[in-house]
Amino acid sequence: MSRQWTNAALPFARLLLVAVALGTLGPRVVGLGAFGLGTLGEEKPNTPEQCPYCRGNPELMAKAQIVSHGGFAFGKLDTHGVDGLLATSDIRWIETPHFEIGFALGSHKVEVEEKTKIRAELTELAAALPEVVPTVKVLDPWLRAHLYALRCEKLWKRMLAILQVSESDFPATPWTEGTQIIGMGQYLGQFGKFELLILPTQSSHSMYLLNQFGLTIKNTQRWNLIQRDTLSVTMHAQQGDLRKDDALHGHVVFNLGINLLDGYRHYSYDTPIWIREGLGHFLEREINPRNNSFDSSEGGIAELTRKWKWEPEVKKLVLKSPPRLAEVLGIKEYAELTLDDHFATWSMVSYLIATNPDGFAKFNRLLHDNVDSNGLPTGVGLLDLHREAFKECFGMSYPEFDAAWTTWVLAGHGGDPRKEEKEGGTPPGVPVGGGGG
Repeated sequence: MSRQWTNAALPFARLLLVAVALGTLGPRVVGLGAFGLGTLGEEKPNTPEQCPYCRGNPELMAKAQIVSHGGFAFGKLDTHGVDGLLATSDIRWIETPHFEIGFALGSHKVEVEEKTKIRAELTELAAALPEVVPTVKVLDPWLRAHLYALRCEKLWKRMLAILQVSESDFPATPWTEGTQIIGMGQYLGQFGKFELLILPTQSSHSMYLLNQFGLTIKNTQRWNLIQRDTLSVTMHAQQGDLRKDDALHGHVVFNLGINLLDGYRHYSYDTPIWIREGLGHFLEREINPRNNSFDSSEGGIAELTRKWKWEPEVKKLVLKSPPRLAEVLGIKEYAELTLDDHFATWSMVSYLIATNPDGFAKFNRLLHDNVDSNGLPTGVGLLDLHREAFKECFGMSYPEFDAAWTTWVLAGHGGDPRKEEKEGGTPPGVPVGGGGG
């Protein structure tokens, strides 16, 4: 198992509501410079035409749901600006209907245990991009960029299913329901697409975060770009076991999943930590339970574990000292999360999704609809809304939930799909530095 950790704490400036209303968010970046072109006659490795699979061909790109290979705003710069900042990193830029991705890792040899999964994914890509060979043994950087674009869009569809919403529920412009300001745009309520930057080294990662956000963080960082109303994730492959494709895939899903939940019906205040972390674990462990990420606050140290069979750990916890939802709900900072809290939040979210998916979807909708007397989003009174919404959506008080969840755990539900395998031989997880903005 691999452990990853992330910094997470994404404060939101409500002045953004005014900024969007006045049309002051930055325009889309266009022009040759944004594609990373150097001097006249010199082509960089990340120019669209250099992609051997779509070659920048609009028809092929459209079939593969690729909007562009660069030329968009990214971070506080644009793709050309980031190329200049990280001149030693060959970043393949790829934009999908819902994500803007920078992928700067090298080639990857497909391991035996990855072959079935990756061949299936490459077969999907080959349906739109004929140059893709599903049986290839080494994934070059361009192919890996397309692969992660596919995986991000799959996560998008998974989140739509969990939240029980469709894209038509989110207009492209700010909208209201009655007097309530609900969302800023079409990306689950966010104005901008969700960003992902995967870098090869800690040094390039630190350089980017320091330049863009003034951070000196060594680990994965989630961030709220208020000016563009975009939620981003920055990570590097020198953390934990992220050089392995399966571990990197899970880590991407963990962090983007949390950002998608935060951005649902617009990121105007923090979703309670227990449900963010629990859903992040749930999504990552759907990819492979051997790989796990753990949030901590900026500068904090996450509690990690080599254990990947979490079901028996939850059972031990329940038998020894059962966690209570009211206590878990009281976690205000990622630094407060203990290893037992990670086990408990994962199991609690798994229980709610497994036993009442409709209630879980409705609960998240209500949690993201907290407004003040003027109809503006606010985190004030969120704990009261949480208690009322929980009762409405699940038909249980907190103590009743504790009893029902405990019974479910002890009955052997919520286990890992590969529990027949023996424990051991897995690296510790990957810590995440969390978020901010």
